[in-house]
This record gives sequence, C-alpha cells and structure tokens, in this order.
Amino acid sequence: MDRDQIKEHLRFAAELGVEGVSRDAAWRTRADAGVRPPSDPGPDPRLTPSTQNQQNETPLTFSKNAAEALAAIRADIGDCMRCKLHTLGRTQVVFGVGNPDADLMFVGEAPGADEDVQGIPFVGRAGQLLTKIIEAIGLTRDDVYIANIIKCRPPQNRNPEPDEVATCEPFLFRQIDIIKPKIIVALGKYAAQTLLRTETPISRLRGQQFDYRGARLIPTFHPAYLLRNPSSKREVWEDMKLVKRLLNSQL
Repeated sequence: MDRDQIKEHLRFAAELGVEGVSRDAAWRTRADAGVRPPSDPGPDPRLTPSTQNQQNETPLTFSKNAAEALAAIRADIGDCMRCKLHTLGRTQVVFGVGNPDADLMFVGEAPGADEDVQGIPFVGRAGQLLTKIIEAIGLTRDDVYIANIIKCRPPQNRNPEPDEVATCEPFLFRQIDIIKPKIIVALGKYAAQTLLRTETPISRLRGQQFDYRGARLIPTFHPAYLLRNPSSKREVWEDMKLVKRLLNSQL
C-alpha cells in the first residue's frame, strides 16, 4: 500500500469516527472455543446439498471441508435457470466469495451491473466502500465471506421479487450452514427484512442483534446507501464496532 492509499484509508477511517489505529492483530485470530446455541443444531453442513427448502434434489455427497462443500453447492447451481431472471438479461450467477471458514459473513441484496460482469459480489462503488469498512475493523475481504440473497442480477437493479427469493435463498441458507459464521451482517433494508421476515425499517433494525441460524445477525445500512448519505457512516461504524466486540468476545 503506497502513501496515498494509506492517507485515503486513514481519511475514510476518520469519517467513520475511528479514533485510533492499532497494529495489534491478536483480535483477528480465530477463536476455536466459540459457543453456539445448543438448540436445533440442524444437519451436518458437510453433507451437500442440504435438504432444506430444496426441490429436485440430487443424492447427498460427503464433503471433507467447507471449501469443498461450497464448491458442491456452486456446481449444483450450475448455469441456473430455476427462475425467470435467466431470461431477463443476467450475464452469470454470482455465487459468493471469501473465506469458507469465516467468522464474519456479509449478506447483501443482489448483484449489480459490475458484479454481473465479474461474477463476484460487491465489486462496484458500493463494494469498494464495503472493502474499506471491512478494513476499518482490521480485516480484509479474504478474512470474511460475502454473498447475496439472490445470485443473479435483477433487471435495472430492481428489488428481487418473492418468487425469485423463494427459489434462490435456499442456496444462501446452505452457504451459511456450511460456513457457520459467528456473525452475519445484513447489508441494507432488503437483506435484513428478507432474512428476518419482517417489514420493520432498517433504521429501527440497525443497532440490534438477532439469533439467526446459529449466528448473531447484525443489520446495518447498505454501502450504496452510504454513498448517497455519507452522514450515516457513523452509525455503520457503531454497528461495526459491535461486530468487532462480538468477534473479540468469542460469542
């Protein structure tokens, strides 16, 4: 990272309200003794594909690790034609990216134009801002996992429709169950409301934490919203400080 990049990173951190910088990377060390809710452990996530909310299932396959299990889900999705989005201009499936053993997972709404071209979630302007937010808590994109509610871009970036979500979100559930993150950050109104099955505004959801599929779910504003409303960066920084505290506490 050159001097100009360092200055830009520090400037952004100051906008978020970061009051100091630490070189201590100890907090980034994965905690092996994390406690998970004992109730409803669910199926072994190494068995893929999961039976949850899936139709036309293929035989269960045993995977040795999370990376192989995720690869099996991606292969199962294929060049997906399960919903109408494949006829509405999408270029490719945008599956997910990052550490298959991540403690922290980010979930957005749907791919945009840049993501549709590159096949990677959060690579446009909002994605670049998300990268800075991740770095502000001492992590990199390689430390976390990033995915969306649905895997294909809706036309003109409209909100996903109920039938599209119903068809696609079981794949997200399987990703979550395999990765077993300690924390899931729901980025924006649509992701938070869809995951939590609520119509509560994101302004009321953020600042709270919810139990979700064995993880803590933290709703916050979408990076695209921050590009339009930079004054809300402070609130996102408060949410990310909560994320960092939870990671440090081993849950």
